[in-house]
Amino acid sequence: MTAPLDVLTMGRVGVDLYPLQDSTPLEDVATFSKSVGGSATNVAIAAARHGRASAVITAVGDDPFGRFVAREVARLGVDPRYIAVTAGLNTPVAFCEMFPPDHFPIYFYREPVAPDLMIEAGSLDLEAVRESRIYWSTVTGLSREPSRAAHHAAWSARGRAGITVLDLDYRPMFWDSAQQARAQVASALEHVSVAVGNREECEIAVGETDPHRAGDALLERGVELAIVKQGPKGVLAKTRDESVEVAPFPVDVVNGLGAGDGFGGALCHGLLSGWSLEATLRFANVAGAIVASRRECSTAMPSTDDVERLLEGTPQ
Repeated sequence: MTAPLDVLTMGRVGVDLYPLQDSTPLEDVATFSKSVGGSATNVAIAAARHGRASAVITAVGDDPFGRFVAREVARLGVDPRYIAVTAGLNTPVAFCEMFPPDHFPIYFYREPVAPDLMIEAGSLDLEAVRESRIYWSTVTGLSREPSRAAHHAAWSARGRAGITVLDLDYRPMFWDSAQQARAQVASALEHVSVAVGNREECEIAVGETDPHRAGDALLERGVELAIVKQGPKGVLAKTRDESVEVAPFPVDVVNGLGAGDGFGGALCHGLLSGWSLEATLRFANVAGAIVASRRECSTAMPSTDDVERLLEGTPQ
């Protein structure tokens, strides 16, 4: 039996094609960079950058982009064994526009269906899910079957073992309606110990956008740690005994799209390290800020040393 993973994620993957020209509409962009993308995959990569043994459960098409994903994920330190290849479907791609500091429209090409939404319960390594120290999944995976059933099978197998995180990562284009998403998130919250999302995602999850009310509502749904990301206003985390707010770390923003995933991988590292909630949030906040200051997402994930160097100059 292999050693349990530190971090096992499940969900979205694709190839990001991001412009090399800022403040330029896509129709006028001349050149693009290519990198692995997808929130769950990026979180696994971010955790690996902090020395954590990580893997991602996902799927790609039997095509050149799918082969690129498997190769690149491994190069970035993530175990690729749970990346399935689905014949007849294309590996998704995503384009964005970059209008720093706060406008980054993203365009997903995942039709007729993304392979990562075709993951079936019977294909899961439930022992790996159960034994991983952190199991991380996202709301996107609940948007359709058979992925939805696979997520619930994973939660059922895991029970209350370890740390189980739900990334509230709500993308309206993947859902039939906000009402459908709200119902699925309500069901998912019964199975997880940590919930992470921004204010808009918290509104879908619990009907609240005020950070403190959203945190309290998530705790009432049964999670042990609720984290509400507030963008330029920092981040709030709540447990039943503690409430911590951390101010944002200032950077010149290049691309804000991967900051949340960098935050997520760093959050995993802090939780596994047994740090205080405040220390964990400060570390994760800086990690996310570093990603926002870089052009790509997966390849922008910082190392622990990168984060600590910036933290050393941050007022405590």
